[in-house]
Order: sequence, then C-alpha cells, then structure tokens
Amino acid sequence: MYSRLITPPEDKSFFLFGPRGTGKTTWVRSAFPDAVYLDLLEAELFTDLTANPQRLENFIPAGFEGRIVIDEVQRVPELLNEVHRLIESEGRRFVLTGSSARKLRRKGINLLAGRALTYSMHPMSASELGGDFDLER
Repeated sequence: MYSRLITPPEDKSFFLFGPRGTGKTTWVRSAFPDAVYLDLLEAELFTDLTANPQRLENFIPAGFEGRIVIDEVQRVPELLNEVHRLIESEGRRFVLTGSSARKLRRKGINLLAGRALTYSMHPMSASELGGDFDLER
C-alpha cells in the first residue's frame, strides 16, 4: 500500500471525502485498525440505521474509547445528528467517509458545525507514488 499524505487529527472527528476508488476505505482501515468499523454498504446495517439512526450507539461497545468509523456516511445522512450528539455528550471521535459532501449539503444535512474537520482524498499524487510515478504508463 502506498503512503497517503493525510495526517489525521488525534483528538477530533473528521470527514474524509473523495471519489470512489481513491483508497479512502483502505487508508482508514490501515490508519485505524482498532476502530469500530461500520460499513453502510452492508445491507442489514444500512436498513437498521436508516430505520433507527439512534441505534448507532448500540454498535459501540461499552467502555470503548477509540475511533468509530462510518464508511459511506452519505447513504444515511440522518446519522449525522446522532454522531453530533455522541461527540457532544460522550466525547466520541468519528471518522466519516463518503464520496460527496455536496450530496449531504444539498439535503441540508448537519455537517457537525465545526465539530469535525474535513479532508479530501484525491487520486494518487506523484509524490505519493514516488518511484512508481511514470507518465508513460
């Protein structure tokens, strides 16, 4: 795996947006191997949290103090109100990935009002590819 030029904040939640296929999920799994990982592409989880966003807390083990990753968060935008509540009331730290902040903003969704930073992941840059960078390929 290539090293990406992203340095996650230690004490804050953040969004990681970027086009499909840029490595967001791979990077998050590598950077936070001990995180609680919720993939909204999983049909059962998607259905459960769409119907009951407040159940998000049930997926976080009691006493867990690490990061909570919600992959493809744009699929259930209503979860962001619950994320907001858990950041405020319990000091939880989330990593929220998605393909588009625009989809969320268009729906007037809560983007956590400064409680989470926003990063963008783009296709690999020449500096990330290092010696593998080749314009001829």
